[in-house]
Amino acid sequence: MKYIVILGDGMADEPIEALGNKTPLQFADTPNIDKLAKQGKSGMLKTIPAGFSPGSEIANLSVLGYNVAEVFEGRGSLEAASMGVEILPGEMAMRCNLICIENGKIKNHSAGHISNEEAEELIQYLNENLANDTVRFYPGVSYRHLLKIKNGNKYVDCTPPHDVPGTPFKEVMIKAGVPEAQETVDLLNNLILRSQELLENHPVNIKRKAEGKDPANSIWPWSPGYKPKMKKLSELYPIQSGAVISAVDLIKGIGVYAGLEPIEVEGATGLYNTNYEGKARAAIDALRKGDFVYLHIEASDEAGHEGDFNLKVKTIEYLDKRVVKPITEELQTWDEPVTIALLPDHPTPCRLKTHTSDPVPFIIYRSNEKGDEVKEYDEFSAGKGIYGLLKGNEFMKVLFGQ
Repeated sequence: MKYIVILGDGMADEPIEALGNKTPLQFADTPNIDKLAKQGKSGMLKTIPAGFSPGSEIANLSVLGYNVAEVFEGRGSLEAASMGVEILPGEMAMRCNLICIENGKIKNHSAGHISNEEAEELIQYLNENLANDTVRFYPGVSYRHLLKIKNGNKYVDCTPPHDVPGTPFKEVMIKAGVPEAQETVDLLNNLILRSQELLENHPVNIKRKAEGKDPANSIWPWSPGYKPKMKKLSELYPIQSGAVISAVDLIKGIGVYAGLEPIEVEGATGLYNTNYEGKARAAIDALRKGDFVYLHIEASDEAGHEGDFNLKVKTIEYLDKRVVKPITEELQTWDEPVTIALLPDHPTPCRLKTHTSDPVPFIIYRSNEKGDEVKEYDEFSAGKGIYGLLKGNEFMKVLFGQ
């Protein structure tokens, strides 16, 4: 048996009045996903354990069956693995966004989805002016970067910037979770303020403003942690080898710690204009060689953060026609039995422009089994499926028939 998980990041949503009180999943034209629902079995999955915020790092670790409380060490350390940056003993890693601040408020978490080239130039500039034996920045993709601090204390309270658009940045700066973390807090908040002084009139931002684009005029560090201790999926489930395909360093990093081979796809952007066909082909090729593929598509999540329900519908339809269709059509010609799962990691409602902890709908299709009574895929239909509500590692156990 071969296994593939197709994950549409943030696909789940709420009913939207402008869509006839349907969710984007209900409104979108998704004949291929609905066919998968008719032939497979459905249910709901709680991906956010109690006490955790609904971030993609938490949700994807949960989807893959990990005990988040035992293995989670912050988003930065996971992304470091994808970037090939080693986290040594005594070092703390943090996700470090380039964001846009306007009139003292966080305008967006992505600096207008700044390009890789522009962002790398800014990160290099920050290293030239702020890096030392304790602090160093590492360039990632678009607005997503890494900050590594020696002897940092991870018990600091940070606010993800995508959770607080429109909020005065000074109200959500970093605070100490324990008294011993105050030195780390002072260091981080000083870096934020100094980055604003340095970036405001950098040539990259002067050019962006002249072109009507949002400047990347501040860093925003969050999600701190040390190097995580995670077992490989091959130690937990009946697979020998696998691959992870994503445009997002976080997901690739989780895959690296999970023992999956990260596969790069040219033109994969993490946005609606990503190379859907290239990802589908890469997934098929990887499944020919290995037992398991985790295929992550980010676009719907970004549309949700922007509050753009029309774009979210479009990204779901792209996933249906440009990913699910070619994958299912190819795999159904194989002699070897195949299991296909499809789900989001968490909802990203357009109304809220951020993640929520609500359970998400899933499908599990097996080429050698009949489906249940569910005929379409959405947040309400899936709950009527045979699997009911799952949590913890129950999804992965069901996926692998354990």
